[in-house]
Amino acid sequence: MRATSALSQFDAAQSARPRRLVILGATGSVGRTTRSVILNSPEKFDVEAVAGGQDVEALAQTAIALRARRAVIADAAGYQALRAALAGTSIIVSAGTEAMCEAAALPSDMVIGAIAGTAGVRPTYAAVAAGRNVALANKECLVCAGGPFMRAVQRSGGQLLPMDSEHNAIFQALGGAHPDTIERMILTASGGPFRTWSNEAIANATPEQALAHPNWLMGPKVTIDSAGLMNKGLEVIEAHFLFGVDAGRLDVLVHPQSIVHGLISFADGAIIAGLAHPDMAVPIAHCLGYPDRLSTQARRLDLAEIGTLTFERPDSARFPALGVAMDALRHGEGLPTVLNAANEVAVDLFLQRRIGFQEIARIVAKTCEQAIADGSAREAQSIDEALAVDHVSRERCRTLLA
Repeated sequence: MRATSALSQFDAAQSARPRRLVILGATGSVGRTTRSVILNSPEKFDVEAVAGGQDVEALAQTAIALRARRAVIADAAGYQALRAALAGTSIIVSAGTEAMCEAAALPSDMVIGAIAGTAGVRPTYAAVAAGRNVALANKECLVCAGGPFMRAVQRSGGQLLPMDSEHNAIFQALGGAHPDTIERMILTASGGPFRTWSNEAIANATPEQALAHPNWLMGPKVTIDSAGLMNKGLEVIEAHFLFGVDAGRLDVLVHPQSIVHGLISFADGAIIAGLAHPDMAVPIAHCLGYPDRLSTQARRLDLAEIGTLTFERPDSARFPALGVAMDALRHGEGLPTVLNAANEVAVDLFLQRRIGFQEIARIVAKTCEQAIADGSAREAQSIDEALAVDHVSRERCRTLLA
């Protein structure tokens, strides 16, 4: 079970001094919550670098608030603006993809991998290859390039801690259990804003309706994925690589209250679950403090007040994206890479109002079918190969739409 091997690097000596952090994706939703958790216990952390995509103002504010030594903007066009925003400070400013990778590999105790989408693959891989411990909130890293990532983890001696709420709940529930004792690993889904909608209503949904998630505040791409349950399919693929569990033992339950985030059913009949209010501060704090516990401002759980927790099977007819993702995992090789690339293209087109919501899953499925037919969904042996498959798959998806 790869992700569950204890982070032995975090020994008593490290616990006695502030933990050195690099935050990739510092201006996104996970990055903003990470900032709040750090500022709740500032004496425990020392921020080496913060990195963001295009939001210069937010990145500068975060760098100053966290007293970071370095700030990196992925969009090179933002370099001068970032320099101006940080004028008068001692914060080092850099820009571009290579600068992001250099920041990721800086000496640190933990790298927060929270860059959204495939854009996060190279910087997060740079951290892993350099032997850094990575708290992973970017599922695309493993969906796009799970094989190369996990091999790099094994070579470098770094560790992955899952920061997504579902995978973090499972990680905590696992304890020291042997993988052979796991009968089922279950991720929960809220069902999103369309859980009770008809097929016809979902087909006519607008981006605004799809972005109105009932429980979680997330970025647009992951929120659209959640509305169609594609996000849960991507998380199942991520769980396969993180925990080394085959597709036959991975399952999904729709749980509209979003209180139970992950469950493990063991060979002796016991089920262990991770529960918390839907607040990313909980898994972020767990990763930042691991193996200790940090105090957070997260709302405390009162089960008597909640009263009832409900669960249901996913409806594959109204939410076919989950089945498309599960099929990609079962097929294996490079098909998850194809799936992820096509999905990013389709979601972007939906947000541009160029396709309907239900077309996302159909387009992704068709792209996967063509990749199987022509043999292009090969298993990547490196990050470069995975990103090459990603590129070809995006072009194929756009061609299908044309």
